[in-house]
Amino acid sequence: MKFFRGRRVLTASVLCVCALGQALAGTIDPRPTPADWAALAKLPDWSGTWVPNITDQSRRIKADPTPWNAAAARQIKAMEAEEDAGRPRGLFVNCLPEGMPSWMLISHNALEILFSPGRVTLLGESDGNRLRRIYTDGRGHAADPDPSFHGDSIGHWEGTTLVVDTVGVLPQSFIAVSESVGVPNNGDLHVIEHLYLAGPDTLHDDLEIIAPHVLSRPWKTTRIYYRQRAKKYEILEGVCLQGSFTDGKDKDGNAIFVPVPQIDGNPKPQ
Repeated sequence: MKFFRGRRVLTASVLCVCALGQALAGTIDPRPTPADWAALAKLPDWSGTWVPNITDQSRRIKADPTPWNAAAARQIKAMEAEEDAGRPRGLFVNCLPEGMPSWMLISHNALEILFSPGRVTLLGESDGNRLRRIYTDGRGHAADPDPSFHGDSIGHWEGTTLVVDTVGVLPQSFIAVSESVGVPNNGDLHVIEHLYLAGPDTLHDDLEIIAPHVLSRPWKTTRIYYRQRAKKYEILEGVCLQGSFTDGKDKDGNAIFVPVPQIDGNPKPQ
């Protein structure tokens, strides 16, 4: 087995053995049956576009204070002081995903929720890196999940509540209370969520965040989303780096993107 940028890569010989093992063990992703598709109609209606209650996000900072440990609390206090002084340090300015749990905690963007047999998919509005796959087909966590920004999410339904267990999140992924205040989880992150309709057009996400390297105890908090069906709330394409380029032409007259001159990581004023 080889490694490439921290991820496992199978050699051809190992891949052949693995494929044979999978064939003997059965189909990994079997074709959904008509009964599987019919079962989706029995799930609660989470269609439409969901927008976060940003006012409640801010309220929760005091209502459900994050139980930082002493070391993390010192870092948070310094960040808050910089923010109060008008010098906020953006945590998500490098076009990397917000990841878990920050996407659910502080996102100001809309999301969609799609049901398919064996999976719930969350699609965010900003860039292609806001995507969560929650598997509901009865599988367990991988024995050694390859860490990712959004982690390995396994879900199951308890009545009309989707219970999601997430592990395997990169240690660099932030636990954030705002876009300029937060610290990396530093490993061993475990997030448990209960998503459910609290009203016809109100979705709650009750989170329990376990981060032993930065939190003194599990942190329980809730985030609220409101359903919108008007056309003006449809999800739009957002590309993080597109603002770093402008329209141009190559030597053959083809339309291309041309980098915009930068100063300290920001587009140079024209």
